Amino acid sequence: MPETLYAFLRSELFLLTLTVGVYGFARWLYNRTHKAILNPLIVSMAIIIGFLKLSGIEYATYYEANDIINFLLGLSVVALGYLLFENLEHIRGNILSILLSVFAGSLVSVLSVVGLALLFRIDHTIIASLEPKSVTTPIAVELSRNAGGIPALTSMAVIVVGLLGSLLGPRLLRLIGVDDPIACGLALGAASHAVGTAKAMEMGAVQGAVGGAAIAIAGVMTALVMPIVEKILF
Repeated sequence: MPETLYAFLRSELFLLTLTVGVYGFARWLYNRTHKAILNPLIVSMAIIIGFLKLSGIEYATYYEANDIINFLLGLSVVALGYLLFENLEHIRGNILSILLSVFAGSLVSVLSVVGLALLFRIDHTIIASLEPKSVTTPIAVELSRNAGGIPALTSMAVIVVGLLGSLLGPRLLRLIGVDDPIACGLALGAASHAVGTAKAMEMGAVQGAVGGAAIAIAGVMTALVMPIVEKILF
């Protein structure tokens, strides 16, 4: 590959434009087909990974070029607060049940990992990496690091859980007869963080608003549950 072309492909402008363009294409493809397997996140990841492998560009270079997107991701989570405010009337009177539900979900999420890991005698480092799999990436990575886990493995687990929740969550909810907007939003947000919340927003404004709240609550609950489980079982 000519050096000038390689330098252009590594430039911040090109890599940032590539990310936005690939996601736009993936979103267009999903809207045209409505195939669950063509989830924009899956398609975008496949294309970007393929490009980086073929071009030989390091992931660290790509990550640094997209710092502005990483910054905006944090703002997008905060922006969910406005959606929550708009649908506040649907949540009043359900605060206690919402807190208890997300706490139960967070507890089950952590204990399921610990239980299976102990059953198969998996190393504690792996357990600590997988325990926060259902919370948003920034929180999950810090919880994993503090517990002695591997942040990179935690990030991958969070992505997989988010995709599975987005793909299978709505179908599972319909299968068991759950159609209440608040319950659906809580389930998707608490179990599969931002990816699940994005799916909840497709289902309705109330589902999306509650899903956004569930992301924050699940992060707090998991941060409280993990040290207790670690202290008792390890």
